[in-house]
Amino acid sequence: MDGNEGEDSVRVHVTGGSGHIGKYVVSDLLDHGYEVVSIDRKPLSRDQIHAQQGLRFREGDTTNVGHMAGAMQGCDAVIHLGAIPAPYYHPDEVVFANNVLGTFGVLQAASLVGIKKAVIASSLSALGTAYAVRLFAPPYVPVDEDIPLLGQDCYALAKEVDERTAEMFHRRVGMQVLAYRFSWVAVADDITRMAETLSNDPRHDNWWRLLWSYVDVRDAAAACRLGIEADGLGFEVFNITGSDTLSATPTEELVRQHCPDTEIRSSIAGTDSAFSIDKARRLLGYEPQFGWR
Repeated sequence: MDGNEGEDSVRVHVTGGSGHIGKYVVSDLLDHGYEVVSIDRKPLSRDQIHAQQGLRFREGDTTNVGHMAGAMQGCDAVIHLGAIPAPYYHPDEVVFANNVLGTFGVLQAASLVGIKKAVIASSLSALGTAYAVRLFAPPYVPVDEDIPLLGQDCYALAKEVDERTAEMFHRRVGMQVLAYRFSWVAVADDITRMAETLSNDPRHDNWWRLLWSYVDVRDAAAACRLGIEADGLGFEVFNITGSDTLSATPTEELVRQHCPDTEIRSSIAGTDSAFSIDKARRLLGYEPQFGWR
Protein backbone atom coordinates (compact mmCIF):
# COMPACT_ATOMS: atom_id res chain seq x y z
CA MET A 1 0.00 0.00 0.00
CA ASP A 2 1.57 3.28 -1.11
CA GLY A 3 -0.12 6.66 -1.24
CA ASN A 4 1.89 7.65 -4.29
CA GLU A 5 1.14 4.67 -6.48
CA GLY A 6 -1.76 4.19 -8.87
CA GLU A 7 -4.31 6.60 -10.24
CA ASP A 8 -6.40 6.65 -7.07
CA SER A 9 -4.94 7.81 -3.78
CA VAL A 10 -5.08 5.51 -0.80
CA ARG A 11 -7.40 6.86 1.89
CA VAL A 12 -6.63 6.32 5.57
CA HIS A 13 -9.03 6.80 8.46
CA VAL A 14 -7.26 8.27 11.52
CA THR A 15 -9.00 8.41 14.88
CA GLY A 16 -7.66 10.99 17.31
CA GLY A 17 -6.33 12.89 14.33
CA SER A 18 -6.32 16.21 16.22
CA GLY A 19 -4.40 14.78 19.18
CA HIS A 20 -0.77 14.79 20.27
CA ILE A 21 0.34 11.95 17.98
CA GLY A 22 -2.56 12.13 15.56
CA LYS A 23 -1.81 15.52 14.05
CA TYR A 24 1.71 14.34 13.18
CA VAL A 25 0.35 11.11 11.71
CA VAL A 26 -2.09 13.07 9.56
CA SER A 27 0.66 15.38 8.31
CA ASP A 28 3.02 12.49 7.59
CA LEU A 29 0.37 10.64 5.61
CA LEU A 30 -0.55 13.74 3.59
CA ASP A 31 3.14 14.41 2.89
CA HIS A 32 3.42 10.89 1.46
CA GLY A 33 0.48 11.24 -0.91
CA TYR A 34 -2.30 9.67 1.13
CA GLU A 35 -5.79 11.03 1.55
CA VAL A 36 -6.88 11.20 5.18
CA VAL A 37 -10.20 11.13 6.97
CA SER A 38 -9.48 12.41 10.48
CA ILE A 39 -12.02 11.87 13.23
CA ASP A 40 -11.80 13.40 16.68
CA ARG A 41 -13.91 14.91 19.44
CA LYS A 42 -11.78 18.06 19.10
CA PRO A 43 -13.03 19.91 16.01
CA LEU A 44 -10.80 21.50 13.39
CA SER A 45 -11.57 24.89 11.89
CA ARG A 46 -12.46 25.21 8.23
CA ASP A 47 -9.16 27.02 7.66
CA GLN A 48 -7.19 24.17 9.25
CA ILE A 49 -8.89 21.64 7.00
CA HIS A 50 -8.46 23.69 3.84
CA ALA A 51 -4.79 24.27 4.65
CA GLN A 52 -4.08 20.55 4.29
CA GLN A 53 -4.91 19.25 0.84
CA GLY A 54 -6.30 15.72 0.92
CA LEU A 55 -7.71 16.03 4.45
CA ARG A 56 -11.32 15.46 5.46
CA PHE A 57 -12.46 15.92 9.03
CA ARG A 58 -15.32 14.33 10.97
CA GLU A 59 -16.22 15.03 14.58
CA GLY A 60 -17.24 11.83 16.30
CA ASP A 61 -17.08 9.17 18.98
CA THR A 62 -15.03 5.99 18.47
CA THR A 63 -17.50 3.95 20.53
CA ASN A 64 -20.30 4.66 18.03
CA VAL A 65 -19.93 1.83 15.51
CA GLY A 66 -22.44 3.25 13.06
CA HIS A 67 -20.77 6.65 13.07
CA MET A 68 -17.36 5.07 12.60
CA ALA A 69 -18.55 2.84 9.77
CA GLY A 70 -20.06 5.81 7.97
CA ALA A 71 -16.88 7.83 8.29
CA MET A 72 -14.78 4.87 7.07
CA GLN A 73 -16.65 4.43 3.79
CA GLY A 74 -14.12 4.50 0.98
CA CYS A 75 -11.12 4.12 3.30
CA ASP A 76 -8.44 1.49 2.74
CA ALA A 77 -6.89 1.39 6.22
CA VAL A 78 -7.40 2.73 9.73
CA ILE A 79 -4.97 4.10 12.31
CA HIS A 80 -6.64 4.18 15.72
CA LEU A 81 -5.13 6.71 18.12
CA GLY A 82 -8.26 8.16 19.75
CA ALA A 83 -8.34 7.39 23.48
CA ILE A 84 -7.96 8.88 26.94
CA PRO A 85 -4.14 9.05 27.09
CA ALA A 86 -3.49 8.35 30.79
CA PRO A 87 -5.28 6.92 33.84
CA TYR A 88 -5.42 10.10 35.92
CA TYR A 89 -7.67 12.36 33.81
CA HIS A 90 -10.88 10.51 34.62
CA PRO A 91 -12.17 7.85 37.04
CA ASP A 92 -10.77 4.39 36.39
CA GLU A 93 -14.02 2.98 35.06
CA VAL A 94 -14.35 5.85 32.57
CA VAL A 95 -10.81 5.39 31.26
CA PHE A 96 -11.22 1.63 30.90
CA ALA A 97 -14.66 1.74 29.29
CA ASN A 98 -13.81 4.54 26.85
CA ASN A 99 -10.55 3.05 25.68
CA VAL A 100 -11.68 -0.56 25.40
CA LEU A 101 -15.02 0.19 23.77
CA GLY A 102 -13.36 2.70 21.46
CA THR A 103 -10.91 0.11 20.13
CA PHE A 104 -13.66 -2.46 19.73
CA GLY A 105 -15.91 0.07 18.01
CA VAL A 106 -13.26 1.15 15.53
CA LEU A 107 -12.24 -2.40 14.59
CA GLN A 108 -15.85 -3.55 14.43
CA ALA A 109 -16.66 -0.71 12.07
CA ALA A 110 -13.56 -1.43 9.99
CA SER A 111 -14.56 -5.08 9.67
CA LEU A 112 -18.09 -4.13 8.60
CA VAL A 113 -16.90 -1.92 5.75
CA GLY A 114 -14.21 -4.37 4.62
CA ILE A 115 -11.04 -2.57 5.71
CA LYS A 116 -8.13 -5.01 5.64
CA LYS A 117 -5.42 -3.13 7.55
CA ALA A 118 -5.35 -1.39 10.92
CA VAL A 119 -2.77 0.03 13.30
CA ILE A 120 -3.82 0.65 16.90
CA ALA A 121 -2.05 2.56 19.66
CA SER A 122 -1.11 0.29 22.49
CA SER A 123 1.55 1.48 24.92
CA LEU A 124 4.56 0.35 26.89
CA SER A 125 2.22 1.15 29.78
CA ALA A 126 0.68 -2.24 29.03
CA LEU A 127 3.69 -3.76 30.81
CA GLY A 128 2.31 -2.29 34.03
CA THR A 129 5.36 -0.33 35.14
CA ALA A 130 4.33 3.18 34.14
CA TYR A 131 1.38 3.71 36.50
CA ALA A 132 1.88 0.90 39.00
CA VAL A 133 0.59 1.36 42.53
CA ARG A 134 3.46 -0.82 43.78
CA LEU A 135 6.46 0.37 41.78
CA PHE A 136 8.52 -2.14 39.83
CA ALA A 137 10.81 -2.29 36.80
CA PRO A 138 10.53 -4.68 33.83
CA PRO A 139 11.74 -8.16 34.81
CA TYR A 140 14.37 -8.29 32.06
CA VAL A 141 16.11 -6.28 29.37
CA PRO A 142 16.27 -5.84 26.48
CA VAL A 143 12.47 -5.76 26.70
CA ASP A 144 10.90 -7.62 23.78
CA GLU A 145 7.27 -8.01 22.81
CA ASP A 146 6.95 -11.32 24.70
CA ILE A 147 7.47 -9.78 28.14
CA PRO A 148 4.67 -10.51 30.66
CA LEU A 149 2.01 -7.81 31.05
CA LEU A 150 1.68 -7.10 34.78
CA GLY A 151 -0.63 -4.11 34.96
CA GLN A 152 -1.98 -2.75 38.24
CA ASP A 153 -3.98 0.14 36.75
CA CYS A 154 -6.95 0.73 34.48
CA TYR A 155 -4.87 2.13 31.63
CA ALA A 156 -2.49 -0.83 31.47
CA LEU A 157 -5.43 -3.23 31.64
CA ALA A 158 -7.24 -1.39 28.84
CA LYS A 159 -4.18 -1.60 26.60
CA GLU A 160 -3.86 -5.33 27.30
CA VAL A 161 -7.53 -5.84 26.41
CA ASP A 162 -7.07 -3.70 23.27
CA GLU A 163 -4.32 -6.03 22.10
CA ARG A 164 -6.49 -9.08 22.66
CA THR A 165 -9.36 -7.33 20.84
CA ALA A 166 -7.11 -6.68 17.88
CA GLU A 167 -5.98 -10.30 17.82
CA MET A 168 -9.61 -11.46 17.87
CA PHE A 169 -10.50 -9.32 14.83
CA HIS A 170 -7.58 -10.81 12.93
CA ARG A 171 -8.81 -14.31 13.75
CA ARG A 172 -12.41 -13.44 12.89
CA VAL A 173 -12.07 -11.59 9.59
CA GLY A 174 -8.40 -11.88 8.63
CA MET A 175 -7.72 -8.18 9.14
CA GLN A 176 -4.07 -7.24 9.56
CA VAL A 177 -3.96 -5.46 12.92
CA LEU A 178 -0.73 -4.12 14.37
CA ALA A 179 -0.60 -2.96 17.99
CA TYR A 180 2.11 -0.42 18.76
CA ARG A 181 3.54 -0.23 22.26
CA PHE A 182 4.63 3.39 22.15
CA SER A 183 7.10 4.72 24.65
CA TRP A 184 6.81 8.30 25.95
CA VAL A 185 5.96 10.18 22.74
CA ALA A 186 7.21 13.75 22.72
CA VAL A 187 8.35 16.66 20.56
CA ALA A 188 12.04 17.44 20.22
CA ASP A 189 12.20 20.32 22.71
CA ASP A 190 10.48 18.32 25.44
CA ILE A 191 12.78 15.36 24.80
CA THR A 192 15.87 17.56 25.13
CA ARG A 193 14.61 19.09 28.37
CA MET A 194 13.85 15.68 29.85
CA ALA A 195 17.29 14.40 28.84
CA GLU A 196 18.89 17.33 30.65
CA THR A 197 16.77 16.65 33.75
CA LEU A 198 17.60 12.95 33.80
CA SER A 199 21.30 13.63 33.33
CA ASN A 200 21.21 15.35 36.72
CA ASP A 201 18.76 12.96 38.36
CA PRO A 202 18.28 9.53 36.68
CA ARG A 203 15.48 8.75 39.16
CA HIS A 204 13.47 11.90 38.37
CA ASP A 205 9.74 11.14 38.35
CA ASN A 206 10.61 7.44 38.73
CA TRP A 207 11.72 7.41 35.10
CA TRP A 208 13.57 4.15 35.74
CA ARG A 209 10.17 2.43 35.39
CA LEU A 210 10.28 3.43 31.71
CA LEU A 211 13.96 2.50 31.42
CA TRP A 212 14.70 6.08 30.33
CA SER A 213 12.96 5.49 27.00
CA TYR A 214 11.25 7.89 24.61
CA VAL A 215 10.23 8.26 20.97
CA ASP A 216 10.13 11.42 18.89
CA VAL A 217 6.59 12.04 17.71
CA ARG A 218 7.80 12.22 14.10
CA ASP A 219 9.21 8.70 14.36
CA ALA A 220 5.95 7.53 15.94
CA ALA A 221 4.05 9.01 13.00
CA ALA A 222 6.32 7.36 10.45
CA ALA A 223 5.84 4.02 12.21
CA CYS A 224 2.08 4.33 11.80
CA ARG A 225 2.45 4.87 8.06
CA LEU A 226 4.87 1.96 7.76
CA GLY A 227 2.29 -0.23 9.48
CA ILE A 228 -0.38 0.34 6.86
CA GLU A 229 2.20 -0.10 4.10
CA ALA A 230 3.28 -3.50 5.45
CA ASP A 231 1.70 -6.64 4.00
CA GLY A 232 0.97 -10.13 5.26
CA LEU A 233 1.61 -9.61 8.98
CA GLY A 234 -1.67 -10.80 10.51
CA PHE A 235 -1.76 -9.67 14.14
CA GLU A 236 1.50 -8.40 15.63
CA VAL A 237 2.67 -6.32 18.59
CA PHE A 238 5.61 -3.93 18.19
CA ASN A 239 7.71 -1.87 20.56
CA ILE A 240 7.96 1.64 19.10
CA THR A 241 10.70 3.61 20.85
CA GLY A 242 13.74 5.65 20.02
CA SER A 243 16.98 3.79 19.41
CA ASP A 244 18.65 5.22 22.51
CA THR A 245 17.80 6.36 26.04
CA LEU A 246 17.39 9.80 27.55
CA SER A 247 20.65 9.42 29.44
CA ALA A 248 24.34 9.83 28.66
CA THR A 249 25.10 6.99 31.10
CA PRO A 250 25.48 3.54 29.52
CA THR A 251 22.18 1.70 29.68
CA GLU A 252 23.47 -1.42 31.42
CA GLU A 253 25.02 0.76 34.13
CA LEU A 254 21.69 2.52 34.66
CA VAL A 255 19.84 -0.78 34.91
CA ARG A 256 22.29 -2.29 37.38
CA GLN A 257 22.22 0.78 39.60
CA HIS A 258 18.53 1.70 39.53
CA CYS A 259 16.76 -1.56 38.60
CA PRO A 260 18.72 -4.20 40.53
CA ASP A 261 15.99 -6.82 40.19
CA THR A 262 15.97 -6.55 36.38
CA GLU A 263 17.84 -9.33 34.56
CA ILE A 264 20.17 -8.27 31.73
CA ARG A 265 19.58 -11.14 29.33
CA SER A 266 21.82 -9.89 26.54
CA SER A 267 24.23 -7.02 26.16
CA ILE A 268 23.02 -3.49 25.40
CA ALA A 269 25.57 -1.37 23.59
CA GLY A 270 26.37 2.02 25.07
CA THR A 271 23.29 4.16 25.51
CA ASP A 272 21.06 2.03 23.24
CA SER A 273 17.46 1.64 24.33
CA ALA A 274 16.61 -1.08 26.84
CA PHE A 275 13.56 -1.82 24.68
CA SER A 276 14.21 -3.98 21.64
CA ILE A 277 12.92 -2.57 18.34
CA ASP A 278 14.44 -5.40 16.31
CA LYS A 279 11.02 -6.76 15.38
CA ALA A 280 9.82 -3.36 14.09
CA ARG A 281 13.04 -2.96 12.14
CA ARG A 282 12.70 -6.40 10.57
CA LEU A 283 9.00 -6.46 9.73
CA LEU A 284 8.17 -2.77 9.26
CA GLY A 285 11.44 -1.23 8.15
CA TYR A 286 11.15 1.10 11.15
CA GLU A 287 14.29 3.04 12.01
CA PRO A 288 14.15 6.06 14.33
CA GLN A 289 15.41 9.19 12.58
CA PHE A 290 15.16 11.75 15.37
CA GLY A 291 17.26 11.58 18.51
CA TRP A 292 18.13 14.20 21.10
CA ARG A 293 21.92 13.79 21.03
